[in-house]
This record gives sequence, structure tokens and C-alpha cells, in this order.
Amino acid sequence: MTPAELLVESFERVLESGTALVDGLTADQLAHRPAPDANPIGWLVWHLTRVQDDHVADVAGIEQVWTAQGYADRFALPFEDGDIGYGHSSAQVDQVRAEADLLASYLSAVYAQTVGFLRELGEDDLDRVVDERWDPPVTLGVRLVSVVNDDTQHVGQAAYVRGLLGL
Repeated sequence: MTPAELLVESFERVLESGTALVDGLTADQLAHRPAPDANPIGWLVWHLTRVQDDHVADVAGIEQVWTAQGYADRFALPFEDGDIGYGHSSAQVDQVRAEADLLASYLSAVYAQTVGFLRELGEDDLDRVVDERWDPPVTLGVRLVSVVNDDTQHVGQAAYVRGLLGL
């Protein structure tokens, strides 16, 4: 297995887990907050998908699925197109309301774009520096592992919230 294949496998698990989490849930269940400032399933899945879309598009030098495929319009959220949810206030979290099918569709489209990029990578590509604002500078491999880590943490949080719903 190549490093790129390993990354594809990791992102596939995020896709499978994320789509399973939202499957069959109503808009109210997706927006349920187990505590006043806790993040709901819908926001968590939207956010993990936005992070993956934003970060992978950036390192690939391509447009985000969010805008390129019209998801910004379909979600119709009151945020700038570049908003990925980082630092959202509780009130902003409440504004992310979407149907399960839309969340799953967006996650699937981002996965497809991510995998298309990953399948073109060679091992040496993972050593390319993509962000010099850090010390040490961030390589493509480190950035992609960071995205997988962030995504899996949010999938786990969303699974916990779904469990609290008794589902």
C-alpha cells in the first residue's frame, strides 16, 4: 500500500462514518444540542466536510466543491463562502441547519475530489511544503494527516451525540 492509498483509505472511512451518522435523521435530530453550547451532528458533519474541502482544495490548487458544485447556494447559510466553521459562536452553530441527504451529498462530493487529488500523488509529493507559517513548515503529508485527524475527531463527536439521541 502506498502512502496515497493509505490516505484514500482514511478519507473513505470518514465518508462511510459521516454518511452513516446522518442517515435517517430528521433536521431536528441533526440540530439537537445535548447541552446549550454543544455542537450538533449536522454542524459537526458540515464542519468536518468544510475543513476537508477547504484544506484539500488549497493544497491541490483547485476550487472548493463548496462553490464549484453549488453547495454554498444549496445550504444557503448566512456566512461568507470561505467560512468553515472554525471559531463559530453558539448562535452561528444554530444557523447550520441542513437535511441529511444534503450533508451526505456534500461529504460524498468532497470525498470524490479529495480522492481524485490523492490518486495523482507520488511519495515525494508528500514532502512538499504547503505552509511556511509554522516552524517547522507544514508538508503536504502532515497537512493531509491533520485533516484526517480533525475529521475523525468530529465524526466521533457526532457519533456520541447520535448515541445520546438513543439511535
